[in-house]
Amino acid sequence: MIADAIVLLAHGSPDPDWLAPVELTAARLRLLSPDTPVHVATLEHGPTLAAAIARLATDHRTIAVVPLFLSPGGKHIKRDVPALIAAVQAAYPQLTLHLSPGAIGMDEPVLDALAAAALRRAQLP
Repeated sequence: MIADAIVLLAHGSPDPDWLAPVELTAARLRLLSPDTPVHVATLEHGPTLAAAIARLATDHRTIAVVPLFLSPGGKHIKRDVPALIAAVQAAYPQLTLHLSPGAIGMDEPVLDALAAAALRRAQLP
């Protein structure tokens, strides 16, 4: 399935600096797929998934929701995010919301990038 819009869903934090890497990821995704709208949403302390979907609902029918979580463990990926998707889907029955499975942190390229970044940071001057 090819989505005609993407929402990056992250945890969120009251610290505004916390959202910076999520917004930078969205900006890079927009460069990779310039014809695909990309929005950011958070579980708390930021733009909500419902608000992001509301902005997309008029012009789009198939929306991919990609959780930007490192670990597949924990209640957010296992329970909270699927429940949130179900609630928003119920509010927008004309849309198809596709929740990408698991956590993006388990993707091989992400693991490779994290390992490479850790190695760079471990280099002593």
